[in-house]
Amino acid sequence: MRGHSNVQGNRTVGISEKPSAAFLDSLQRVMGITPPRHHGHDAVKALEAMIAGDAKALICLGGNFAVAMPDHERAFPAMRGLELSVHVGTKLNRSHLLTAKETFILPCLGRTELDLQASGRQSITVEDSMSMVHASSGKLKPASPMLRSEPAIVAGLAKATLPASKVDWQYLVEDYDRIRDLIEQTIPGFENYNQRIRHPGGFRMPLPPTERIWPTATGKAMFSVFKGVHENVVVEGEDVMRLVTLRSHDQYNTTIYAMDDRYRGVFGRRDVLFMNEQDMAAQGPGAWRSGGYSYRAAGKRADAGRYHGGGLRHCAGHRRRLLSGSQRAGAAELSG
Repeated sequence: MRGHSNVQGNRTVGISEKPSAAFLDSLQRVMGITPPRHHGHDAVKALEAMIAGDAKALICLGGNFAVAMPDHERAFPAMRGLELSVHVGTKLNRSHLLTAKETFILPCLGRTELDLQASGRQSITVEDSMSMVHASSGKLKPASPMLRSEPAIVAGLAKATLPASKVDWQYLVEDYDRIRDLIEQTIPGFENYNQRIRHPGGFRMPLPPTERIWPTATGKAMFSVFKGVHENVVVEGEDVMRLVTLRSHDQYNTTIYAMDDRYRGVFGRRDVLFMNEQDMAAQGPGAWRSGGYSYRAAGKRADAGRYHGGGLRHCAGHRRRLLSGSQRAGAAELSG
């Protein structure tokens, strides 16, 4: 799942359902393989293929796929209808329990755990949102001596599936520097990769806008002005508001680290739906305090469960509700 803390780094090294022709050409030149040229599926298209029965197997390198999807009523049965599902992860989550006809859960080392391979202690690399690339090496004793690293698991799957492959998978796993050497040969911007990640703080990837390089017709940055939420068309009726999700404290995407959201004064729970005080008043006394909510997405209505209400002074007049920690988005209305 390209949605964790290294999402930018994943994209940089070509993890995409629509890799560019230049990247595929370079990959073919360096690795001596012929990569497929047709585009793959993003998360939503993958789910649609599962629902249609066109996709029968799912291999997840991390993530909580089904919970991250906005329509659980369709995503959960689709997961259970697969012929095969394989999950590589550091801890159990809901998607792992939506078992297919055959389901394999492969625990892996976390970033904080010591990764020892044939050449010794290993480091992986990550890229932050400022385009800085640095090494990350765990120090803690692994939770189990049987745990394997993600590169070791991927290489093992590849070796077992493609025994005649030109790639020496075991050789790469023995020393992650060898993987980075191949990245350096394949992707621009990674010159002297292994040398530069050993400097404190790592190095910065080339980023054209910071060098005042704009790929536009004028060669200059182009700005667009958004008129504001008051320009939104009411699509469901005056009593129906837009439901959006937002970041909350101690939660990162589908992972909840604690039940407190100190950003908004919420403690001990995550089932809180926020709306503007003016909108609360318009709904009538107590209507928003605690009750059931339904939501509509893609023209279909579904139960969103029970949530507790909370008020916000800002966003005055905005026709929307803010639901901390939910993956659902669409139009929401009070039903009790």
